[in-house]
Amino acid sequence: MSRIAKIHRATRETEVLIDLELDGTGQADIQTGLGFYDHLLHHVAHHGLFDLRIRATGDLHIDEHHTVEDVAISLGQALDTALGDRSGIARMGDAFVPMDEALAHVVVDLSGRAYAVFEGAFGTPRVGQLATSLVPHALESLATHARMNLHTRVLYGRDDHHKAEAVFKALGRALDVATRLDPRRTGVPSTKGTLA
Repeated sequence: MSRIAKIHRATRETEVLIDLELDGTGQADIQTGLGFYDHLLHHVAHHGLFDLRIRATGDLHIDEHHTVEDVAISLGQALDTALGDRSGIARMGDAFVPMDEALAHVVVDLSGRAYAVFEGAFGTPRVGQLATSLVPHALESLATHARMNLHTRVLYGRDDHHKAEAVFKALGRALDVATRLDPRRTGVPSTKGTLA
């Protein structure tokens, strides 16, 4: 079974192309025009062992909001597509990840139901070209379009770069666990016989 997805999203504000393979080796080729966002998304692929290619162009002359949001929407759609009917997957996963003085915890449930919770705070308005306020927004957009529960906690930390990086590394690791196929399982992982 091939668990891949190709997504093309075009609006008056952005154009996004995504190629995703869930059963990859962590290869990432990401260009959004936002260096720090690329860096964070690279961690999702690397630690999730997904092969991920992203090309995005957007109205960065206005600000980065539309590009960040539309990439997250498209990545969520790619995850949803690649998972198919979600038969045989572990479904849930979580990871604690430290990054020097910072610690993040991410829990996912690929339940077919969208919900996002973010607990944490950033001390600065930006890291590089990325507004820190867009970190929880990107996660919410991802969760909505991947149809998953996504709970994120930044437990502590001083450096906002480290806090954001820990979050996205933990996201990759949690998704790696949740998307794995369990050979013992047949059908969808739900006692009611259906997801969502």
